[in-house]
Amino acid sequence: MNQDIFRAYDIRGKYPSEINEQTAYLIGKSYGSYLQQKYNQKSCIVSCDNRLSSPMLVLNLIKGILESGCNVINYGVTTTPMNYYGRYLNQMPGIMVTASHNPKDENGFKFSFEKMVNARGEMIEDFKNYTIAGQFLNGMGTETKNDITEKYIEYLKYSMKWGRNKRKVIIDCGNGVTCLIARKVLAGSFCDFEIINEENDGTFPNHHPDPSVEKNMEQLQKAVLSKKADFGVAYDGDGDRIGIVMENGEIMPIEHFMVLMIRDMYYNVPTKKFLYDIKCSKCVSDEIAKLGGEGVMSRTGASYTQFETLNQGLPFGGELSGHIFFRDRDVDCGSAIYATLRLIEYMSRRSEKLSELCANIPKYYATEEMKFPTKTDELKFQVVNEIKDFVIKENYPYIDIDGVRVNFSNGWALVRASNTGKNITFRAEADSPDNLEMLKNIFIPLIKKLNK
Repeated sequence: MNQDIFRAYDIRGKYPSEINEQTAYLIGKSYGSYLQQKYNQKSCIVSCDNRLSSPMLVLNLIKGILESGCNVINYGVTTTPMNYYGRYLNQMPGIMVTASHNPKDENGFKFSFEKMVNARGEMIEDFKNYTIAGQFLNGMGTETKNDITEKYIEYLKYSMKWGRNKRKVIIDCGNGVTCLIARKVLAGSFCDFEIINEENDGTFPNHHPDPSVEKNMEQLQKAVLSKKADFGVAYDGDGDRIGIVMENGEIMPIEHFMVLMIRDMYYNVPTKKFLYDIKCSKCVSDEIAKLGGEGVMSRTGASYTQFETLNQGLPFGGELSGHIFFRDRDVDCGSAIYATLRLIEYMSRRSEKLSELCANIPKYYATEEMKFPTKTDELKFQVVNEIKDFVIKENYPYIDIDGVRVNFSNGWALVRASNTGKNITFRAEADSPDNLEMLKNIFIPLIKKLNK
């Protein structure tokens, strides 16, 4: 087994060279054994996304789990948040076959040991070592097939309280698994909507399903303008990331969405603490401080955002990539479709355009999240460590909870190792374009030099 498929918060690799049917069977046998031996759990949830490789992978995964003596509730094809809901409903751990927003020729596994919250960090390292050791249990569990769709749709919609202004919304499913439920969720919600790329097609023929990348949003931008919509939203392949386009065709920074949601819930929640990841704009912490609350900076990764938001009892947590977790109502949800409903609800209670509601959010100038491919996973960590040595030598103030975020009076720069691929990622933000260029000129040449 290729050990590189075990990453910081999931298992992921190319199909079939790195992850294939045999890998899925071994992961299943290991997962079922591990649950029983380490957590005294004898049942789990399983489902998968709509990638072409998912049906055979999930078939072999379940075979391995059953042959460890662990029972399976199989929910078939679902979004990742639906898998989470299945775990919550049954109060048991689960495993989701998906590569999320990664290319169509990849696949993987997101999984939990502790019911809702996905495994991460040292938990995955321990599971990797357990899997490699191969001392699995033998038995014969039972498989129960079920459909969670209607109950899940009711769960998403029950807390909504619409205002008076009905908005027009364009939804881009990106041919991912959200196309199976988006129309059912939005039907009866307080909006007029159109859906593009609604065909269930795991080859993703129209564009790559990753809304954090600008070029993947171009089709939605054109549709919002041509249809004169109030806004548009796009989803990633497994439905746990959101991207937003405003009525003027501009992409709305995900941090601005976070600011609007924090403003909206601030006076209705007892805990005035809100989480954001280390890649987020300073406008989020600015807004929280302005309201009188407390910001919590977290390392990047949906598993960490999910865990910290739940563990600290926070009403809200989000990250730059578009993972958003709401916990201010009874719903404990990391669904991009639920985030859409919350935005529709927010806009229904206001008369302004979305761009107008964002106009008073502090303006900063930022790069996209830039990626520098490395030949090996080891090299990306080596480069980040050498960047940290440079920062210490220069006596720059920094935060190292996830890579190195260097703080200056006029901005910040972040260098970190990607958790989902062989990449070094870089992002910088400043109070002016000139200061942003200064930060780029310090760190980008250094990254390129060390990466050689």
